[in-house]
Amino acid sequence: MSERCATDVVTVGDVAAAHDRIADVAHRTPLDTSTTFAEMSGAASVGLKLENMQRTGSFKIRGAYNTMAQLSDDVRERGVVAASAGNHAQGVALAGDLLDIDTTIVVPEVTPAAKIEATRGYSAEVIVEGDIYERSYEYALKLADEERLEFVHPFDDEGVIAGQGTVGRELLDQYPDLDTVLVSIGGGGLISGIATVLKEHDPSIRVVGVQPEGASHAKPSLEHDEIRELPEIDTVAEGIADTRLLEKTFAVVRERVDDVVSVTDSEMSVALTLLAERAKTVVETAGAAPVAALLSGAVDVNDEHVAAVVSGGNVNLTEHGELARAGLMELERYADVDVAVADWPAGVSAVAETVESRGAELDVLERTRRTATDDPNRTPVRLGVEGSDAKHLRSVVDALDSLDSVAVTSHTLD
Repeated sequence: MSERCATDVVTVGDVAAAHDRIADVAHRTPLDTSTTFAEMSGAASVGLKLENMQRTGSFKIRGAYNTMAQLSDDVRERGVVAASAGNHAQGVALAGDLLDIDTTIVVPEVTPAAKIEATRGYSAEVIVEGDIYERSYEYALKLADEERLEFVHPFDDEGVIAGQGTVGRELLDQYPDLDTVLVSIGGGGLISGIATVLKEHDPSIRVVGVQPEGASHAKPSLEHDEIRELPEIDTVAEGIADTRLLEKTFAVVRERVDDVVSVTDSEMSVALTLLAERAKTVVETAGAAPVAALLSGAVDVNDEHVAAVVSGGNVNLTEHGELARAGLMELERYADVDVAVADWPAGVSAVAETVESRGAELDVLERTRRTATDDPNRTPVRLGVEGSDAKHLRSVVDALDSLDSVAVTSHTLD
């Protein structure tokens, strides 16, 4: 068990100093209220703290700049190295560009290409090393030792935690009636900073961490009062795919965070989908996790004023489309339908006309490879159909199956 106290790591005074230090660098991101999400969750009100609209597309510039601005001239001259799944990489790279410090970033193989290219766009050297973050982290530490570079930790650093805490200061200004705040946890830097500010202001404000089921290490660590490391992780939310807290974040989280809950990848996909549709904002799965906890009922927020910190929006558009489609399927508003069509290709027009006449949208229509069990007189075709709900989609499937030229062989609504 760690003997370190939260006050040894970060205080509200540290966060106040960080606020002044980054004032001309980091944006004061908007807080967008959502009546839709309030109604869906039973909350009195819901505020979305849109850190996906921050410079570099996530909150990470706050902590990275706060730490790097305090480095000595000698350290700045040698340069810094960091390990990151992507967002911390961009924060360090931008801070280095602004402060004229050479930066080297080590990222795992799962890092989206968009994040890698954006990091290189800030003049950083990017090295792809390791299948998960932990392997990248180990390589970056080795590089720091061999080349005498300053290692900028993504979360277990006093300056980084204080910088992330500036999100909490803004929340208090923008949402004074706040009862509960939901924050994603990867390594715990963001929630540590936010909790420090909120608990000092009003200890009754509830601070709840959110993790993917496939990377849920914080809850068992708190339950056993010691850092527990996961042997492996399994989640689409690569931005919070850490295996453990570390000493500093654990010390703060166990004293200042009220609870930690977990959400599934499917629930995060639904949240990502609804954020795009209802809040008109593009987020990554890590950023959608707090909204997933809100909408899935993982946290009871009945009649409370709730803030969900949308921590980042750095996602490949192709991946976002795939996740949104998965979210629509979870909501039973999208179905894959396999059909066998006679009189190819003329029979396809009957398929398109039927879907359209039923008020649905034909998203995908593709000829698939024939198998030994397929009717040789019909062509196998896969459809992607979007509708308003499961009942609507079933009516479309029934209409297709009633056509003489079409036979429905399978669908995902069962």
